Amino acid sequence: MPGTDLVRLRLALTAFFALDGFVFAGWVVRIPAIKEQTGASTSALGLALLGVSAGAVVTMTLTGRLCRRYGSHLVTVVCAVLLCLSVGLPPLTHSALTLGAVLLLFGAAYGGINVAFNSAAVDLVAALRRPVMPSFHAAFSLGGMLGAGLGALVAGSLSPTRHLWTLAVAGLVVTAIAGRALMRCEPLTPADRGRGQQATPRRLDRRTRALVIVFGLIALCTAYGEGALADWGALHLEQDLGASPGAAAVGYSCFALAMTVGRLTGTTLLERLGRTRTVVVGGTTACAGMLLGALAPSLWAALLGYAVTGIGLANLFPVAVERAGALAGPSGVATASTLGYGGMLLGPPAIGFMADWFSLPAALTSVAILAGVATVIGFATRRVG
Repeated sequence: MPGTDLVRLRLALTAFFALDGFVFAGWVVRIPAIKEQTGASTSALGLALLGVSAGAVVTMTLTGRLCRRYGSHLVTVVCAVLLCLSVGLPPLTHSALTLGAVLLLFGAAYGGINVAFNSAAVDLVAALRRPVMPSFHAAFSLGGMLGAGLGALVAGSLSPTRHLWTLAVAGLVVTAIAGRALMRCEPLTPADRGRGQQATPRRLDRRTRALVIVFGLIALCTAYGEGALADWGALHLEQDLGASPGAAAVGYSCFALAMTVGRLTGTTLLERLGRTRTVVVGGTTACAGMLLGALAPSLWAALLGYAVTGIGLANLFPVAVERAGALAGPSGVATASTLGYGGMLLGPPAIGFMADWFSLPAALTSVAILAGVATVIGFATRRVG
């Protein structure tokens, strides 16, 4: 593929990563308003929100096959259209049951597009022969920050329906532009249309499947920390360190901003250190940062710990997904992404249970422990291509 096509492909994929983060964050900031609109109790809302998780996990396990059959570019565009349309459905519901049903569709689109564009990105990384995977995940983080910030600004003036349907229309416009560019680029891994051709994918041996799962565990350890800090980081600052609600809210912002900066510099870091040292240094940094964030006696030290944790975790997920995809193609991306998403789901409730048994600071040290586990895995798999 000519260099100009590779540049066009990279820009199109970057747009889809940013769109995914932007749309998802826009939905998240309107959850309180939609809870009030549906009249759902906290427990009923929790069950409805499981629809996102269930839809995403089920679809992630299937999307690898769809990418092999139809190509990751087409699957990306189709899932983007579904994502944009489905984000406008929650404010149209009036019960927790119907909310859960439409969130199944939203979660399915979210899970599908994550596997599809990560698969395309893995192919592009191989074609460019440069470790640019973190730049795509930086675009996702930037899109999420923009979507959350915009949502906070319009929450007082726009109803959830107007806000999310405006988001949907804007997303469809971006999809039309970026999708046209993406579809003009030939997939770097040709699709197998499943019509009796000889291009059926080879069966993975046991060792390769095991390695894909191991890389998926790195993604799980990273996403566990993201989910834990998103749900419990501010509460720790407010409850255990006496921070005001506003100061406590800054905690996750420090983490998210540091993670974005870490991903923006990830390509340079990978070129200089290589994948193994990037994972080892990142995991060690995150481990130290989270120990500081969880156990520090002062607010400012804890905020510093959150920021250091974000920098350390920033590139672990992109490296894990890229390595799994390089070994096993879209199926590898699907496995690693599913495990990673599972870690994000596991983190918040696990922290809650441990906080009941011990204390919240002690529970948050589990993020440091899993960052250490990711470090060990990264070092142990250093000789894997």
